[in-house]
Amino acid sequence: MEKVQKSPSLIVVSNHTYPLCKLTDMSEEMKQEAIELCVTATETYPHNYEHAAKLIKQSLDKKFGAPFQVIVGESYAFYVIHQLKTLLYMFTGGNIAILIWRTV
Repeated sequence: MEKVQKSPSLIVVSNHTYPLCKLTDMSEEMKQEAIELCVTATETYPHNYEHAAKLIKQSLDKKFGAPFQVIVGESYAFYVIHQLKTLLYMFTGGNIAILIWRTV
């Protein structure tokens, strides 16, 4: 959520509706596939993050090989040890955070 100050007494709050990649070390092809998958999953299951995470994980495991880990939610911090070139941290739909990584 971004706060944009228009004047000293007016603050407008706006959500971004586009996918926003905050951190990644994935290849461009894998990153684009994962982002599209995340957007589709969160649009399919807007109020059920567990089902969205399961859909993302199963699709990534099938396309790129297991084992991927996926967290979908709001307001969390993370510290993970991951296999190189498999980490993605992004936001979609405003405040839905998605973390993807493959375990070592």
